[in-house]
Amino acid sequence: MIGSETLNDYLGRLASRNPTPGGGAAAALHAAQGAALVAMVARFSTGGKYEQHGQTTSRIISAADHLIDEALRLADADEVAFKDVITSYKLPAADDSARAARAAAIQSALVQAAQPPAQLIKLSGAVVELAAELLDIANPNVISDIAAAADAARAAATTARVNIDINVVAIKDTHARAALAEQTDGLEEKVILAAGSLSQHVRERILR
Repeated sequence: MIGSETLNDYLGRLASRNPTPGGGAAAALHAAQGAALVAMVARFSTGGKYEQHGQTTSRIISAADHLIDEALRLADADEVAFKDVITSYKLPAADDSARAARAAAIQSALVQAAQPPAQLIKLSGAVVELAAELLDIANPNVISDIAAAADAARAAATTARVNIDINVVAIKDTHARAALAEQTDGLEEKVILAAGSLSQHVRERILR
C-alpha cells in the first residue's frame, strides 16, 4: 500500500521503468497533501481567540482527515486498476474466441481504471471547499497553506482528468463513455476555477 511506504520507496517506484505507480497515484497523493494541509491549518486555528469557530474547525479537521485516507485508498486503487489493464493486454489471442475474451477483458479493465481518477476529481473539489471555509477563520500565520492546499487539489484534479481521458479514448462502449462523461464532465473546470480564486484571495490577504 502506498500509504505505508516510505517516501523514498514510493518515489523510487514512481521513477522506475515500471508502469505502476504512475500519474494516477501521483494525482491521489496531490489530493492527500492538499487535505493534510487543510487539516493542519484547521488544527492551528483552534482554541483561544478561535474558539467561536470551534464547531466549524472540528468538522473541517474530521472531514480533511477522512479525505486523506480516501485519497490514499484511491492511490492504491489506481495502481491496482492499471495493473489489471496491463494484465488484460497480455491475455492470449490465439483464436477468435481468445481474441474476443481478451478484447472484453481490456474494455472492462479500462472502464474500471477510469473510476479512481473520476472519484479523485470529486475528492479534489471537496478539498478546495474545505480550504475555502477556512479562509476567514484561519490562523493568519498559516494562511499561505490554504493556497498550497488549493493548488495541490487543483493539480490532483487536472492530473486525474488526463488519466480519465487516456482511458476513455480506448473505451468502445458508448454507454460506458457516456456514464463517465456524466460523472466527471465540468467538475475539473469547477475545481480549477475555485482553487485559482481561493489562491488569489489568499495572496491578496497576505499582501494587503
